[in-house]
Amino acid sequence: MAFVQNFPFLSIVLSLFSGAVCSVMNGKAARVINRVVLTAVMVLSAATLVFTLQTGESYTYKMGHFPAPFGNEIRAGVLESALALFFCFIMLFSLWGGRKHIEEEIEAEKLNYYYILTNMMLCSLLAIIYTNDLFTAYVFVEINTISACGLIMIRQTGRTIEAAVRYMIMSLLGSGLLLMGLCMLYDLTGHLLMENIREAVVMLHASGRYQVPLTITIGLMTVGLAIKSALFPFHTWVPDAYGYSTASSAAILSSLVSKGYIFLLIKIIYRVIGFEVFGDSKINNILFVFGLAGMIFGSLSAIKEDDIRRMVAFSSVAQIGYIYMGIGMGTQAGMAAAIFHIFSHAATKALLFIAGVGLTDVSGQSKRFTDLKGSAYRNKIAGAAFGAGALSMVGVPLFSGFISKLLFSQAAVLNHGKMLPALIALAVSTILNAIYFMKTVIRIYRPMKTDYEVRTFGKQKLFAASCICLVALNVLLGTMSQFLVDVIGKGLEMFV
Repeated sequence: MAFVQNFPFLSIVLSLFSGAVCSVMNGKAARVINRVVLTAVMVLSAATLVFTLQTGESYTYKMGHFPAPFGNEIRAGVLESALALFFCFIMLFSLWGGRKHIEEEIEAEKLNYYYILTNMMLCSLLAIIYTNDLFTAYVFVEINTISACGLIMIRQTGRTIEAAVRYMIMSLLGSGLLLMGLCMLYDLTGHLLMENIREAVVMLHASGRYQVPLTITIGLMTVGLAIKSALFPFHTWVPDAYGYSTASSAAILSSLVSKGYIFLLIKIIYRVIGFEVFGDSKINNILFVFGLAGMIFGSLSAIKEDDIRRMVAFSSVAQIGYIYMGIGMGTQAGMAAAIFHIFSHAATKALLFIAGVGLTDVSGQSKRFTDLKGSAYRNKIAGAAFGAGALSMVGVPLFSGFISKLLFSQAAVLNHGKMLPALIALAVSTILNAIYFMKTVIRIYRPMKTDYEVRTFGKQKLFAASCICLVALNVLLGTMSQFLVDVIGKGLEMFV
């Protein structure tokens, strides 16, 4: 075994161990440890990506070198390592951009708790991405849920506590359904490792036995993860959770947490149930319908908002709908478009939340559009960054959102049964996106109010660096997308 094959396991253990270390550190030391760990995991993930690209195949790593059922396994391929690397970048930039607010909005004696939670969040996301065992995936789903809840409520205001409770209720409902599905699947197959389950499921499907319990099992796991990832109409916790938590928490929750659950669902579709068996269950048609509904109703809700943070939050509901529409198409092209949109939306949504807080900082901390007039002049970096994120969400060329919509359109054209509703929903959603994002951009660039603070580059170097990096990442995905599309294609081939 090559030494680089240990890196996914080391990444998980390193982030897990750093959470324990931060518990005995002060806030400043915990922040330094967090940055070091993020950087180290980036390097390890990049090395794993290069290795899997060179070998052209995935590999499994047996923890302790014990086979199942005594040992546990993780599995690394091109797609897993690319997603792990990308998630580390987004988390780092989100923490950079919101660092000022983290220090201002969280009590000094609780600052190290914030970095404990982010380290545990990173650990759980990496484990969900790499694990080859369904029960291990469930354990880290719960760790992810607890970490996300802590990131929401650590600000300790009435609205954040209410939002955290609402998030926890909905998330535990999703977790319960997921656990019920896993228990039923274990009862049907007698396995927890993904490959072993898939072999048993394929045999059951071919023999025609237990078709109803198998369909119910698939449905329970799918609905559970759909609830946790805020698919419409299970999105009611999103506006408050994203709107009232710290800027960094909102960026991380919107960009990473929901995407981790969606990626786990994709792994279940390919490596647990089997792509063909999942298609035969017709559950993908249900996901397609709710994805289309989320695209439209999420955008309509965003149009009605008068709060920039809540508007961006409702936009996330619409974008999650895009991803589920792609999954619901039931084709390889639709799945590839959905996975690309996971990358695109993560980069864009983090940019919008970080830039949005830069605009509110120079508007008396108000998030209302009436007070944001001229804010793009008072904070030029935030204004330009928000404008770039808005253009990406609308689907303007040179930005990642354009490539996402192009891939979804191509997948729809190739799917004759679902082509018309998909293309109509894409067109309507794009128009609605343009309405509320361009309306916001016009407002922040209206004539400047002079009774608010004006911020220059020198006063916000870390914030500016975060915005510039996220804009650059967005443009990179929009102009050099073919590499990522190829990586996604290779990763899906390795899933089978």
